[in-house]
Amino acid sequence: MTPAMQTLMRDIARTWDDVVTGLHERRDTGPAAAVLAEDVVWTELPTGAGGTGRAPVLAHLDAVAGALPGGWARTRVSRTLDVRRIADEVRFGFVHDRELPWLLPGTPPTGRPAEVTAVQLVRVRQGRIEEVRTLWDVAGLRSALGLRDPGELSCR
Repeated sequence: MTPAMQTLMRDIARTWDDVVTGLHERRDTGPAAAVLAEDVVWTELPTGAGGTGRAPVLAHLDAVAGALPGGWARTRVSRTLDVRRIADEVRFGFVHDRELPWLLPGTPPTGRPAEVTAVQLVRVRQGRIEEVRTLWDVAGLRSALGLRDPGELSCR
C-alpha cells in the first residue's frame, strides 16, 4: 500500500469519525453538513428512514440528533476500510425512553435499557460522504425491549 493510499484512508476515517462524534456525542449535525455530497444518500435500514440529497439528509440527521434517547452511546467494535469505503461494526446502547421513528417506528417507549448491534457502511469520494447505510438487528432489539411476538422468529 502506498503512502498516498494510507493518507487517503486516514483522511476518510477522520471525516467519518468527525461526523459520528458530532452526531452521537455532541448532537451536532454541523460536521456532517460540512462533508455531505450534494447527492448524498443516507438510509437507516430496515426502516428506510433517511433521505437523498443534502437538505433531506440534514433534516433527518437533525431529527435524530434532537431525539436521541437517554444513555445513548455508540461503541465501535470493528472497522474495515479502503480508499473509498468504511464498514464499521458498532453497538448502540440506550434507554428506550422516547419514540424513535428512525429506529423503531410506531413503537412507544418501553423504559427498558437496550443494546443493538449494527453495521454502518459509508462511501466517500473526494472528501465528501456520498452514501451511508446503517443496518441493525431488529429482532434482537425488539426482544431486548420485550416487544417480540411469541411466534416471531429470532436469529438469537
